[in-house]
Amino acid sequence: MKKDRRKHEPKIIVYIATSADGFIARPDGSYDWLDRPHPKGDYGMPEFFKSIDSIIWGRKTYSQTLEKKVDLSVFGSGIKHYIFSRQPTAHKSSDPSVEFVSEPIKQFAQRLRARPAAAGKPVKDIWMMGGGEIIASFLDAGEIDEFSIHVIPVMIGEGIPLVAPRHRTVPLELLATKKFPDGVVHLDYRVL
Repeated sequence: MKKDRRKHEPKIIVYIATSADGFIARPDGSYDWLDRPHPKGDYGMPEFFKSIDSIIWGRKTYSQTLEKKVDLSVFGSGIKHYIFSRQPTAHKSSDPSVEFVSEPIKQFAQRLRARPAAAGKPVKDIWMMGGGEIIASFLDAGEIDEFSIHVIPVMIGEGIPLVAPRHRTVPLELLATKKFPDGVVHLDYRVL
């Protein structure tokens, strides 16, 4: 499953937080367990946001974000949002930075990786926001390059797993680890 991306080709990176027992949200999609004081530097998130120019969302995750009235500009200006939906024409957005898609994953990933730089700015990496189903679909299609996971020191007992369950074996190479004073551990993996 090793993908030899050219050095200049943008990576698709799952940048996410999980509970210590491997869930990204409670069964109802809530993530109240993430509401906690953040240390100075906010776990490196501002630097990560500077390294991306696109975000891939599953429709459920995107809908929950809208329900919570999160302004998409919190992720940075000039970010393009791609929302995967089985029925993209059923959804509308007046925001020009939002595009609903349903094309095959490989085709979409190739199109996204090959996009031209905008107005003299370099093409940046792509953030796979999630949830677990879209992460699983991209992973199974061989289109996830890295996982950047913040493990939060709390167990929630049940919920939505990081990757939707299917029979698979996906070897990973550990790139880096970082421990934060509040017990959060950041793990960076490359998908082999």
